[in-house]
Amino acid sequence: MLTILGFVMIATFLVLIMMKKMSPIAALVLIPALFCVFVGKGAHLGDYVLEGVGNLAPTAAMLMFAIVYFGVMIDVGLFDPIVRGILRFCKADPVRIVVGTAVLAAIVSLDGDGSTTFMITVSAMYPLYKRLKMSLVVMTGVAATANGVMNTLPWGGPTARAATALKVDAADIFVPMIPALAMGLVAVFILSYALGLRERKRLGILSLDEVLEKEQETETVLVGSGGDGESRTSLTKKTTGGAGGGTDADAPESEGAGEADDDGFQGLDPHRPTLRPKLYWFNAALTVLLLTAMIMEWLPIPVLFLLGAALALTVNFPHMPDQKARIGAHAENVLNVTGMVFAAAVFTGVLQGTGMVDHMADWLVDAIPEGMGPQMGLVTGLLSIPLTYFMSNDGFYFGVLPVLAEAGQAHGVGTLEIARASIAGQALHMSSPLVPAVYVLVGMAKVEFGDHTRFTVKWAVLTSLVVLGAGILFGII
Repeated sequence: MLTILGFVMIATFLVLIMMKKMSPIAALVLIPALFCVFVGKGAHLGDYVLEGVGNLAPTAAMLMFAIVYFGVMIDVGLFDPIVRGILRFCKADPVRIVVGTAVLAAIVSLDGDGSTTFMITVSAMYPLYKRLKMSLVVMTGVAATANGVMNTLPWGGPTARAATALKVDAADIFVPMIPALAMGLVAVFILSYALGLRERKRLGILSLDEVLEKEQETETVLVGSGGDGESRTSLTKKTTGGAGGGTDADAPESEGAGEADDDGFQGLDPHRPTLRPKLYWFNAALTVLLLTAMIMEWLPIPVLFLLGAALALTVNFPHMPDQKARIGAHAENVLNVTGMVFAAAVFTGVLQGTGMVDHMADWLVDAIPEGMGPQMGLVTGLLSIPLTYFMSNDGFYFGVLPVLAEAGQAHGVGTLEIARASIAGQALHMSSPLVPAVYVLVGMAKVEFGDHTRFTVKWAVLTSLVVLGAGILFGII
């Protein structure tokens, strides 16, 4: 019974948010609360929620101060050279822009933290996507999938969890998997190229100067015509069309988030008052030191970002009113993301507390046919795709993986092979509603979580299958 209710609860949540019948925060809170009552554990709901909040509180603190820190770094101009470099490479060509998004997300993912990756990637690419009227879910989908592949780094989380759960060396898991993970990254680049071609066909190719010139012409005509709304719609379609002759109306419904009002290159304003060019190398050194400390685990990540945010604010904005202004400027992102994390704590707390996760895992393991025993590496890889999406990495690696490894050993399949197969599903995991970093991604990109899910899942599953297939083909799994 708990198994069925667990799957029904997850399915109900996904359907409601993808159909936009409920906001993610409301769905994360109300649906598990309702199912907790169905299970007959309503009296324990408070305990489950407090336990979930306690488990996720360090993550929420990390996200809160990470958003403030990187928000300040964006304000003072630390990432402006990266943005300018990407713009020079992209040249307003949708293909180059989407590929550039994948490359940037993959490179920044080397720090092992998804939230950091998404903040930097969105800050760099969002203005360009908005200016050219490109689909924002293409940006979030490509960034999340690229980060998912890179999330398998030993300091990224899943590999370390697998090593801990199965008592093996993380290097013995990761190093042999490098060729398979490289194929997964290649698949992401091919995907980004294909999605870029689709965007190019819809929008055409314009230089950035041409885009800005056309927008100025549009504004001039609108002023001359009295600002008629019908004229604005017609002219906007003309200016966003390119060689392909497409318009925003040609975009798939799931990609409608890319058609929001244009905010312009706010992040690239070379004259914004928050710039601190004289402190550029201090800020760069502080960021490198922070990321190094994170990778080397000198202090807990929440503590590092707390100290980093306080130091960045104090040095760059020594006057109290300026500090308050910077905190206020990023308060909306902080509230949206941390609110989502604590709402997700209700979902995970109920799943864990009622025992739904355990029953779901046991059912899936028991459902494996006896004849598949010698193929437990393949089975583990296939199960890792949905299981790491529907439950936390902790739940999968510490709850399910040891059972799969034990079943594999009974059929002569080595523990390391099971461990390597278990990280194949991470490309999809990074878009899971239980991953706090994904809310940073969709929140900063101003994309509905349901739109992101509907667009990304199929491509992320395909990427995970490429990693798994490559691992089998190379004899790693």
